Amino acid sequence: MARFLLHHAAKTRSFRILWLLEELGAEYEIIPHELQQGTHKSPDFLAINPGGKLPVLEDRGPDGHWTGIAICESAAICAYLGDAVPSALTPAIGTPERAAYATFIAYAAAAMEPALMDMAFPRAEPPRPGMAGWPDFATTVARVEAQVAASGGPFLLGSAFTIPDLMVGGLLQWVVGWGMLKPSPATIAYLAALDARPALARARAIDAPASA
Repeated sequence: MARFLLHHAAKTRSFRILWLLEELGAEYEIIPHELQQGTHKSPDFLAINPGGKLPVLEDRGPDGHWTGIAICESAAICAYLGDAVPSALTPAIGTPERAAYATFIAYAAAAMEPALMDMAFPRAEPPRPGMAGWPDFATTVARVEAQVAASGGPFLLGSAFTIPDLMVGGLLQWVVGWGMLKPSPATIAYLAALDARPALARARAIDAPASA
């Protein structure tokens, strides 16, 4: 029996979790959801996540017995998996790498995604200076590029691929794929390093049939 159950919809933030599970080599099952059919709004699903959002990860525990643990929000799920399944993808607590790790998991969700929404759906009136809790999207990309350069690359924390790369890099892959960002040479190199991950190829193959 697989330890993890992933409530998944194709071409959504749930893909990050699928990719991470493949990177970790974890045993998992997918519970597919169809957004157009509203399966994520069913009473059974709302009992797990009252917010009615995907992804959700359920954890049976290392011994496969039901624990009642369910985690929502992709950033929280990534952080949870990083602790639940020890691997080289998660730096040790008390190190500078762990500080950058936590920062960029949160930065993807708390700064990059809101900035992307502002770029994709401009507000009628922009927020007053100092009111928005995030910069514009170009500034967030520049910070990512600066972090990769400072670490020596090719990833956010240097030569080692870590969980923040799923959050940050996955978002950049979407934006470039949608034609909303003309990538700089630095971003192109970063995305190429991500594309070389075998786990990413496996996750894409799993995700694709669900959206065919």
